[in-house]
Amino acid sequence: MASLTHLDAEGSARMVDVSGKAATAREALAEGRVAMAPATLDLILSGNAKKGDVMGVARLAGIMAAKRTHELIPLCHPLMLTKVEVEVVPDPALPGLHVTARAKTTGQTGVEMEALTAVSVACLTIYDMAKAADRGMRIEGIRLLEKSGGASGHFRAEPPTD
Repeated sequence: MASLTHLDAEGSARMVDVSGKAATAREALAEGRVAMAPATLDLILSGNAKKGDVMGVARLAGIMAAKRTHELIPLCHPLMLTKVEVEVVPDPALPGLHVTARAKTTGQTGVEMEALTAVSVACLTIYDMAKAADRGMRIEGIRLLEKSGGASGHFRAEPPTD
């Protein structure tokens, strides 16, 4: 079983020392969904939401959040991100919006938290911008899909079983 790297020998929280690690290309992809009433999705897609361009603002909010992850998650290292890409795509079958975020860097630690933070904040932004029309929206399925780089190598999530 893997140990928790953010705990010292006494069980206290600590920031992991990455100074001995080699700088490598690192990338992470995360996803999440905002489920909503079909009428709410139609409102967003028509561009008639009270607060404006829901999907565009959510993309920007996700990018901004990724760049500030170390300020939100106490033990994250500040990273020099080389790319953050957030996509918000309608999913009529949900119904709702599917959000993905890809983060890249070359460094001594991974970018999983940056990708997950981008997705989380993008989903929260969608909720905030459309809550006047639908307070019953659900944010769900936020997870890491894939990560590469570093000593632990490549990870790809299994497809959901739901």
